Amino acid sequence: MIARTSLAATVCLLTVAAGAGCTPETENPTTTLRDSYADAFLIGVALNDPQLRGEDPRGTPIVESQFNSITPENVMKWESIHPEADRYDFESADAFVAYGEANNMFIVGHTLVWHEQVGDWVFEHPDGTPRSRGELLAILEDHITTIVTRYRGRVNGWDVVNEALADDGSLRESPWSQIIGEDYIAHAFRFARAADPDAELYYNDYGLESAEKRAGAVRLLADLNDAGVAVDGIGVQTHMWMDWPAIDDIEQQIEELGRLTNVMVTELDIGVLKDFPDQGSADVSLRGDGPGMNPYTEGLPDSVHTALADRYAAAFSVFHRHRDKITRVTFWGVTDGDSWRNNWVFPGRTNHPLLFDRNGSPKPAFNSVLEVARANH
Repeated sequence: MIARTSLAATVCLLTVAAGAGCTPETENPTTTLRDSYADAFLIGVALNDPQLRGEDPRGTPIVESQFNSITPENVMKWESIHPEADRYDFESADAFVAYGEANNMFIVGHTLVWHEQVGDWVFEHPDGTPRSRGELLAILEDHITTIVTRYRGRVNGWDVVNEALADDGSLRESPWSQIIGEDYIAHAFRFARAADPDAELYYNDYGLESAEKRAGAVRLLADLNDAGVAVDGIGVQTHMWMDWPAIDDIEQQIEELGRLTNVMVTELDIGVLKDFPDQGSADVSLRGDGPGMNPYTEGLPDSVHTALADRYAAAFSVFHRHRDKITRVTFWGVTDGDSWRNNWVFPGRTNHPLLFDRNGSPKPAFNSVLEVARANH
């Protein structure tokens, strides 16, 4: 088990990192997540709208003291940035990029192509009839070119295509694949490369710990390479549970994909809730209910805090060991209250998957992640 300091000392570490004074009750050096892993990989976080504007008094100090890379949760997704055929809305995306620049952070754009959070108008005419391949390709090119060109030289990397694979590793059936065909992915990367040749371009997906789905990702990367399409990295989302996936499967995923391209852990969190009917999936459309599925509405018991801290320590031990392959680890949310895992898979469900609780205080898991870095220096 990872040795860890008291929660009070952990709070002190965060307080000092944010610029205030504190005398910790431990001899461990004061540090932050980003400083602890400075020689290994970037430490990133996904921001919601108030945070990307620096307007969240709870989350903003954490972001600015702990992280050196940011990803937007929603403001660059299609329905937010391109809500109508003849209208783009760049206000929040502009604020996100400006915030990253002001804080000298590595900026990731998320995401240019996804089958979720995209208006029907993209795929259908006003009368409901489907668009042709040529029409949809033109819309896709306009969307990617307009957005990537606007932030050329400012956004460092783009999740170009998100979650294009089904759980069995085959191409997901979506309007993109049904109307354009499987080459829509290659076209998306070509459009992005033309708009900003210097930006890093990524493919991003969940569930790649599964050998079957990972094999599909390997085929996809090989097909893109054969088509002359360069992909600079693959994002493995790594939405975990307390008992899934096995740590060995996480390691195998990094080793196998790392032989092909750079690997990024792009949406890290660890759900503490059990009895989910489709454990292993991060499909936001899933719904379900059942007894015992919402036990921690008032907070986590100490035993679960300890188990979560050990789970994070095990994961970061793997990440650190493979720092030659991993370029970034990004948490999907700042505090537990910000997490997408709340209200999933039914309204009112309360999860606690991150390093900071709903009050913005560091949990024992925060210090366990720091301890991994200390132990390996």
